[in-house]
Amino acid sequence: MMYRLRQRSKDEGGFTLIELLVVILIIGILAAIAIPSFLNQKSKANDASAKELARTAQTTAETIATDNSGDYTTVTPTKLNEVEKSIPIAKGTNAWISAATGSGTGYVVTATAATTEDEFTITNTSGVITRTCKAKSATNLGGCPAATW
Repeated sequence: MMYRLRQRSKDEGGFTLIELLVVILIIGILAAIAIPSFLNQKSKANDASAKELARTAQTTAETIATDNSGDYTTVTPTKLNEVEKSIPIAKGTNAWISAATGSGTGYVVTATAATTEDEFTITNTSGVITRTCKAKSATNLGGCPAATW
């Protein structure tokens, strides 16, 4: 009888408290690594939306200049929205054009990301295009790690 009880207890395997604590500790460490990484990807996605909007505003500014014999002086946020209705010019839940100015030979358009408020600027100076960005937070650079994109 005692032999059967000992045999049955040996056959029943389980986890000790120490083993369970080690597994929970490993899961906690993995979560601590993964969550900040996930949040950084979210800010990069918001910044990508602002970059795309700046690029759309660039194309629209070129369209405005084509309609005005190569003159960019009428490039403003309102004019960009008038020509291309999909360009938002007011702060909201998505990226928006926060600034746009034009001159006789070039323009500057700036798009701002909604959640990070990082600014992405495209400048055309006499046909030379430059792209710059300015991150609002020094710790969360998102899609603006080197001030250019």
